[in-house]
Amino acid sequence: MEALHPSDPSRIGGHRLLGRLGAGGMGVVYLGRTDDGALAAVKVIRAEYAEEADFRARFRREAEIAAEVDTPWAVRITGADPDAREPWLATAFVAGPSLAEAVSAHGPLPLRAVRILGKALAKALQVMHAQGLVHRDVKPGNVLLGMDRPRLIDFGIARGGEHTALTSADAVLGTPGFIPPEQAEGRPAEPAGDVFALGCLLAYAATGRLPFGAGTVEAVLYRTVHDEPDLGPELLADPELTALLRTCLAKHPDTRPTAAALDDALIEDTPGEGTDWLPDPVVATIAERAAALLALPGIEETVADPGAAPAPASASAPSRRRFLGYAAGAVLAVGGGTATWLALRADDDPRRTPADAPRPWVIGVQADLSGPQKPAGLAQERGVRLAVESFNSRKDKPFTLTVATADDAGAADRAPAAATSLISNPDVLAVIGPTGNAAVTPCLELYGEAALPLLTVSALASAFGVADRRSFFQVSPISFIQGSALNQALARRRGVNRLGVLCDRDGDGEGWQAILHASRTIAAYVPGATVYPRVVPRGTQDLSPVVNDMLAHGVDAFFYSGTPRGAARTAVLLAAAGYHGHRAADYTSMGPDFLAAAGPAAEGWQFVAPYTGPEAPQTAEVARAHQAAYGTAPDVWTAEAYDAANLVADRLVTAARGGGRPARAELLTALAQGTFRGLTKEYAFGEERTVKGNTFFLHRVEGGRIRYVGPAAEAPPG
Repeated sequence: MEALHPSDPSRIGGHRLLGRLGAGGMGVVYLGRTDDGALAAVKVIRAEYAEEADFRARFRREAEIAAEVDTPWAVRITGADPDAREPWLATAFVAGPSLAEAVSAHGPLPLRAVRILGKALAKALQVMHAQGLVHRDVKPGNVLLGMDRPRLIDFGIARGGEHTALTSADAVLGTPGFIPPEQAEGRPAEPAGDVFALGCLLAYAATGRLPFGAGTVEAVLYRTVHDEPDLGPELLADPELTALLRTCLAKHPDTRPTAAALDDALIEDTPGEGTDWLPDPVVATIAERAAALLALPGIEETVADPGAAPAPASASAPSRRRFLGYAAGAVLAVGGGTATWLALRADDDPRRTPADAPRPWVIGVQADLSGPQKPAGLAQERGVRLAVESFNSRKDKPFTLTVATADDAGAADRAPAAATSLISNPDVLAVIGPTGNAAVTPCLELYGEAALPLLTVSALASAFGVADRRSFFQVSPISFIQGSALNQALARRRGVNRLGVLCDRDGDGEGWQAILHASRTIAAYVPGATVYPRVVPRGTQDLSPVVNDMLAHGVDAFFYSGTPRGAARTAVLLAAAGYHGHRAADYTSMGPDFLAAAGPAAEGWQFVAPYTGPEAPQTAEVARAHQAAYGTAPDVWTAEAYDAANLVADRLVTAARGGGRPARAELLTALAQGTFRGLTKEYAFGEERTVKGNTFFLHRVEGGRIRYVGPAAEAPPG
């Protein structure tokens, strides 16, 4: 939780505000305390959005529907004012992680816990459906694991038969991966859709994976409509639960059980007081959240609320005592020993600095510094350090930056600890990383909960499951867009009429999406050209039948997506066949392994990549600084990390002009807005906080070396 800003109100609707739980473009969520000591999450919409009829109507509907849901298995609404200048809604505060955060950080739940969770959420849906309401966004991020029980939250897109939809008739509301087939096809929402989403949620809780996979929205919706769910081996130990989940995930809504029937079928104790049904690491997380309530900061001075009468002096002490009682009860409910240690350890925090010492302004780096992607991780750490050194050398700098690192070894099981080490340092204002896709999903919820900006330059998958992306920026174009970058390069060659695309499933999983993107966009860049795609299963050693088939179909340009070894085998086969047309591969195949395995057959191959190279003229200053600091030329990704750190510094300088040190959430909002001109490209972000534009760069093998050519859209043909 962050301290209140000087511009924040002191009270809202009978709630004394204690701090900020989160902030985004639409508004702020505060932690509030009522006069009797009860804690609440107070959601406030910014005035500029409240002036728009759709936003105010949506907020009003959320308040009305939440008030109708009376069950211990859903977060209870405690107050609302949709007509206020800045509409607000208060709900009971739950000091616990979301299910998505718990699974990302600690892995799948035991099957007994999955059953208990399913029974609790089925009870919540029973109440909603009995009142003619449909939630329409049942997902792990909308389930909070509290000290006493799980609770369903966020009724912002729930609707009943008497409510008027705020979207067009063919709009699909919900979260891909949890949207039922009938809604994916544009049919109206109904209670059976919530049961389908609950089935997806429970499968995710049991396996840690989405039953219909990840990827682009279109791909996930297609698999939801046409494919069977992947429930994995984790559920083999409970065939009864597996069978029940399959009925929940039936394609036709009429064949799914009702929420009441699902409640009856899940024969398991419903959680009461306590958390003994959850794994110990999850309980420890709940304990830490609850313990934090005992260490809430003093109430900051804020803008006085002219509409709020001051509380009588005699009332303040009892309210404070009651509040501490609530907090202490929260701690004891999840285990006194651990929680007490968590509450007391803040007094021994070695990071604390004397009151008169200026707080450092820190950019964190979460990277693979000891695992399989160590070269890329080290390159990015060095890029950040070079940017910080350059910033600190400025005479007009308003503050001094420092760097903190956390090594996740590129491993999913080490990512949460690495993230936590940076998040727990209050001086870290933004983090560059992680290096690879595997380390992203396990820590996204942690960064989102802390409102700490996370900017990756090289983890460029198009989707990361159900993890919360609210703090996550991808500052390089996502990898599957390289298909259109390839087409940009092809457009500068003559005589290309048929592009052969080979997707080797031994690659990183994004290759087939690159093929799809290339197929969809080639006509825009190369009029009249077509694509001949082939996909080979994982483990395929002999690629010659597929390569020969592609040549027999008259391809005059060739694109391989997969691994360095597979690209090398393809290069050797094409050379042996006497093929000398355009040959290219994705950037994951680029590097010394490809050169060594392909030998002379590598000559002339090209790569489209989201990074420049040490020879790029636009990054010469980085190359000089790297040579001076480390005695070598920079590796790939160094310049991109340099740009990312400078982007953070630029936004911090702007925020500091407003007076003082910005909060993490303020920096998060600032990063999402405006543009920044870096050395490699211009940076601006779309709604999903992926970088706008399609700036890829061309690299070519010449004389046995991979050389930087230039932007793919401008590079001369090879």
